[in-house]
Amino acid sequence: MTIRTGARPREDTRLARFRARALPAQSRWGRIQTGPSRPPLTHVTIRIANAPCSWGALEFDLAAPAPDYAQVLDEMAATGYAGTELGDLGFMPTEPGRLRSELARRGLALVAAFVPVALADPAEHAAGEEVAVRTARLLGAASDERPLIVLADDNGSVAMRTAQAGRIGPEHGLRDSAWDTFAAGAMRIARAVRDVTGLGTVFHPHCAGYVETPMEIDALMGRTDPALLGLCLDTGHLTYGGGDPLAALSRHGDRVWHVHFKDCHPAVADEARQRGWDYFEAVRRGLFCELGRGSLDFSAVAVALAGHGYSGWIVVEQDVLPGLGTPVESARRNREYLRSLDL
Repeated sequence: MTIRTGARPREDTRLARFRARALPAQSRWGRIQTGPSRPPLTHVTIRIANAPCSWGALEFDLAAPAPDYAQVLDEMAATGYAGTELGDLGFMPTEPGRLRSELARRGLALVAAFVPVALADPAEHAAGEEVAVRTARLLGAASDERPLIVLADDNGSVAMRTAQAGRIGPEHGLRDSAWDTFAAGAMRIARAVRDVTGLGTVFHPHCAGYVETPMEIDALMGRTDPALLGLCLDTGHLTYGGGDPLAALSRHGDRVWHVHFKDCHPAVADEARQRGWDYFEAVRRGLFCELGRGSLDFSAVAVALAGHGYSGWIVVEQDVLPGLGTPVESARRNREYLRSLDL
């Protein structure tokens, strides 16, 4: 996607449509959605990828099998995506030449890899560093895109956080000393990835982990070096965690180096909170729906990203549990939806 912004005698017609969509408009859920104010304009290019999690290939130890990587890559390319994330280490080939070849023959770029680490436990930091560096070496050898490590907590591993996902309060969070440990682990891993491979690292706030809510994002960002650790803006996890992507961009826009477009179904989210569903039950019930069918205003987020000069990838993620959903059909509809926004 190319967005041109700024005062011009004749405005780019695609941007005009972006601007029109970002004006206050009645959403399908009966709420007024307001776009951000328009900053002075720049020229940015954004490309669209997908990820194996949209096919049920998740990092969690779940009973049902996901499709194999060849099927996922074939269907990703066939539905119009330009890139992919790696998925859980071992899902795709780990020999760099073979991985590069598999991607190249489908015309897909390798843009990032998700690495979960139990950062609240200092005993896990060394092992997390080893996996992150090994993954970064694979990315660097198999991709020409300057891919990123997407670091996250070991989401779903703490029973209380998994049970309370979507309704986290201060009483469920880390205390100061634990935050210091968590941040030190994230910094250690990001520094090792940079020093060994030259690649960057972003942190991914995620439901069912210790960094879910806006306050928790602030706590981590405030304890880490903005030159070393960026932020992955995941619109769906942020929304279910009680946040707002536009507010997050306003507060941490300079640290947003990677973006996941994920929608969140408000009716499912409300029912999950009322019934006390845990994270996996909410996902099984369709919490993360197809783009445009939930509460997110993606055109407003796209304009805000352009205002911050964002020129990285947008990765579509529609997390589904293995064997559920309609991955290839959803991927196609999600891509068509983004094209309707000129993305």
